[in-house]
Amino acid sequence: MKTVFHIIKKELLQLRQDRKMFGMSFLAPILQLIILGYAASLDVSDIPIAVCDLDKSEDSRSLVTSFTSTGYFTVVQHVNQIDEIDPLIERGRVSIAVIIPRGFARHIGSGTSAPVQLIADGSETTTSGIGMSYASIIVGRFSQDIMIESLQRRGVSRLPARVSPEFRVWYNPELKSRNFMVPGVLGLLLMVMTLILTSLAIVKEKELGTLEQLVVTPIKAWQLIVGKLAPFLVIGMIDVVLVVGVATLFFALPVKGGFWLLLLLCLVFLMSTLGLGLFVSTISKTQQQAMMTAIFFFMMPMIFFSGFVFPIENMPLVIQGISYLMPLRYFFVIVRGLFLKGVGIDILWPQALALLVFGTIILTMSVLRFRKRLA
Repeated sequence: MKTVFHIIKKELLQLRQDRKMFGMSFLAPILQLIILGYAASLDVSDIPIAVCDLDKSEDSRSLVTSFTSTGYFTVVQHVNQIDEIDPLIERGRVSIAVIIPRGFARHIGSGTSAPVQLIADGSETTTSGIGMSYASIIVGRFSQDIMIESLQRRGVSRLPARVSPEFRVWYNPELKSRNFMVPGVLGLLLMVMTLILTSLAIVKEKELGTLEQLVVTPIKAWQLIVGKLAPFLVIGMIDVVLVVGVATLFFALPVKGGFWLLLLLCLVFLMSTLGLGLFVSTISKTQQQAMMTAIFFFMMPMIFFSGFVFPIENMPLVIQGISYLMPLRYFFVIVRGLFLKGVGIDILWPQALALLVFGTIILTMSVLRFRKRLA
């Protein structure tokens, strides 16, 4: 163990000499979490809309007020002709246009259907899709209010029965996407820092020729591997503590399921990321190759197929099957369960077991390949 300790000490001293890399190891995760926590939001509000009110009636103005009073929409421009809408959408000034035709109030007064046209910018899929859903609800409520008012004017004292849903949202009552994203960022940061740092550090030894010098010494292969991986394991765990602190202080998002359980399961997850970093180092000759291999062949697929942004349920069945091979998928379930739901190992044991299996397989195969390259 004394030999392993000296290798670890050498790695830490070497990392300390590279001040930029040393600072990035601890400051970058904090800055990235703060930036992503505030910037990476899927919540949609203040959608810019244009209104073309050709009716100019009290009913048409009431409908426009129904849009602006919700907080979801902001009228950035009123136009008098339909032809003026196209340039606004083409320039990206508005995402949705509301067109109220002439005779809108007359149709309402006569009890006939009063059409309203909504035009959305399809190039902004998320904003336009959510905006159209909001708009449909608003128009539906407006129509319902008109029907109720009409019945009351006719002297109908007993209105038709209605079903009124009462929603209860558990674990994230305000449906803030920030609460959903922040725990996921922890998984991303752990993967990025440990996978890239491990692969780059070992490949750098190859480029400098110091790895061959270590091989010809009496140091055993397992001692060299442990000495190489241990510093990045420590860095990863320190980053976990820093990220949890930022999530608690900045975003009021404590670990409800237990901090020590989170640390333990992070250790299990790091088996996979460190193993992948070790594997990348065995197939790369330069640091540039290691960086490109880690990003395009491991990190990008994990981000896309793990459910960080895109729901796995919406993916094709083939891609859903591939997602089961991504350790990050199971880790996202774990961190969101610990942060948001406050569940324990009795609920998360399937994901923890999957991480342990993947971590053991990946780390074992990477170690065997690394030892073979050393031989």
